[in-house]
Amino acid sequence: MSAATDSSSLPARPMKWIRADVWTVGTVFFAAVIAAPILTVLILAASSSGDIWNHLASTVLPRYIRTTLGLMAGVGAGTAVIGVASAWLVTLCRFPGRQVFEWALLLPLAMPAYVVAYVYTDILEYAGPVQELLRQVFGWSSGRDYWFPEIRSLGGAAAMMTLVLYPYVYLLARIAFLQQSACVLEASRTLGLGPWRSFFSVALPLARPSIVIGVSLVLMESLNDFGTVDFFSVETLTAGIYDVWLNMNNTAGAAQLATVSLAFVLALIGAEKWSRRSQRFYTTSSKYRPLPNYRLKGSRAAIAFAVCLFPVAFGFLVPAGVLLNYAARFYEESLSANFLTYAGNSLILSSISAALAALLGLFMAYGVRMSGSPLLVAASRLASIGYAVPGAVLAVGVMIPLARADAAIDGLMRHLFGIPAGLLLSGTIVAVTYGYLVRFLALSYGTAESSLAKITPNMDGASRTLGMSPGRTLRRVHLPLIRGSVLAAAILVFVDCMKELPMTIILRPFNYGTLATQVHQFASDELLEESALGALAIVAAGILPVIILSATIRDTRPGHSGAKG
Repeated sequence: MSAATDSSSLPARPMKWIRADVWTVGTVFFAAVIAAPILTVLILAASSSGDIWNHLASTVLPRYIRTTLGLMAGVGAGTAVIGVASAWLVTLCRFPGRQVFEWALLLPLAMPAYVVAYVYTDILEYAGPVQELLRQVFGWSSGRDYWFPEIRSLGGAAAMMTLVLYPYVYLLARIAFLQQSACVLEASRTLGLGPWRSFFSVALPLARPSIVIGVSLVLMESLNDFGTVDFFSVETLTAGIYDVWLNMNNTAGAAQLATVSLAFVLALIGAEKWSRRSQRFYTTSSKYRPLPNYRLKGSRAAIAFAVCLFPVAFGFLVPAGVLLNYAARFYEESLSANFLTYAGNSLILSSISAALAALLGLFMAYGVRMSGSPLLVAASRLASIGYAVPGAVLAVGVMIPLARADAAIDGLMRHLFGIPAGLLLSGTIVAVTYGYLVRFLALSYGTAESSLAKITPNMDGASRTLGMSPGRTLRRVHLPLIRGSVLAAAILVFVDCMKELPMTIILRPFNYGTLATQVHQFASDELLEESALGALAIVAAGILPVIILSATIRDTRPGHSGAKG
C-alpha cells in the first residue's frame, strides 16, 4: 500500500485493484498513453518485415551488437574509474583546489556528447592544430611519417562519451561516500589500513550499489547516443535503427532492431538488480561525525589535483573555450543561419514538454499515493521506463500510433465535411512533444513520488477531516511542500529536451529545426564554426541543473553543517 493508506491514524480500507475516481482513472489513462510507444514497438516487431530481418541478421546485426557492446564496455570502464576516483578524492582527501573541484567536476554534465565529439574532431583530425603542430615540431611531411590515434573510431566515441557521462558516477559515488559512517572508516585506520587500503577494503564495497546504479545510467545514455556515433560513423544499434527506418523505409525492421536495443536496456536493469540481490547496506550508527580527511602533500597533492583537473579540463573547459572562440569569430554567420528561429523552437518545445511532464508526473504520483492500488503502481512503473529506452526506439513507437490516429481523423473529416485533415499529430510538434514526454516523464514522476513519500499520511487524514477534497489537499497542503522538487524536475526535463537529438531528428515536422538538429547538421557538413553559437546555447541551458546539484550535494550527509577544507 502507499504511504497514504498505511498509517494507523487513518481508517483501514480494504485493498482494491482499482477505484473509479478521477485520480485513479486519470493515472491509468496517462500511464497507458505514455507506455503506448513501447508496447507499439513490441507489437510492430512481431509483424512481418519481409526479408529485411534475415538480411540484417546475416550482414550487419552482429557488427551492430559487437560495436554496441564495445562502446558500452569502454564508456562504462572509463566513467567508473574517473567518477569513483574523483569522488573519493574530493570527499575524503584534502588538497589544493578541492572545494572548487567539488562542483567543477559536475560541469561536463552540461556538455552534450555530440558537441564534444565535434570539437575534438576539429582539434585532433589530420588538418587540426594538434597534428599540424606535431608535423612542424618534428619535421614530418605527411601522415605516413607518424602514427596518431584516429578520433573517428569506436575508441574515440567511447572517449568522448566518457568525458561527459562520468558525472553520473561521480555524483552517486560522492553521495555514497558522504553518507558513510565515520566510525567504520576510523575502525579501518585503527586496524592499520592506510588511505588506499581503506578505500578498497571498506569505502568502495559500501559504495558499490550507488556506483553500479551510476554506471547503469551511463550505459543507458551511451546506448541512446546518436549524434556521436553518427558523426564518427560507428555502427551501433541506435544508428542501425535510424538507417533501417529512414533510409531503408522499413518500420517493422527498425522495430525489430529496436527490440534488440530494448533487450540491452532490460539486461542492464536486470544486471543492476541482480548485483544487489540479497544484499543490504545499513548505517549502524545514528551519530554522524565529520568524515576523516586524509591531508595530501607534495607529489600526492599534485597527483590528486591532476586527477580531478583532467576530466574538468577535457570534458568542459577545452570544448567550451573552443566554442566560445568560434562563436565570437563567426557570430554573424551563426545568427544569419536561422539561429534565433531554432533557438525559439527549442525553447518552446522544451518549455511545453517540461511543464507537461511536471504536471503529469505530479498527477500520477498523487494518484498512486491516493489509491495504493497494485494496478496503479504497475502502470506507473511501466510508464516510467521510457527514460531507460533509447530515443530512436521510442521514436519508432511514437510515430506509428500517431500516424494511425492521423489517418482516422483524416477519414472522419473527409466523411463529415469533405475536407482533408492532414497530419495533425505526426506532422506537427505534437509528435516531438509526445516523444519527449514518453522519454522524460520518469524524471518528474520519480521526483514527485519520492517527495510525496516524505509527507506524513497524517496530513491527508487531517485534510479530509476538514472537508477538503483530494484536489484541494494537493494544491494547499502537498504542493507548497514539494514545489521545489517539482520545479527541479521540470528544469532537468527542460535541459534534457534541449539536448535530445535522435528523437528530434526523427519526429520533427518537415523543415522544422531545433538547436540540437542545427548543431548536428552543421557539424555533419564540417561547419563546426557556424554551429558553435547553438552548441553554446545548449551548454548554457545545462549549467543551471549543475548549479542546483553542486549547491545541494554537500547536504546529503545527515548532520551536515557545511564542510570546510
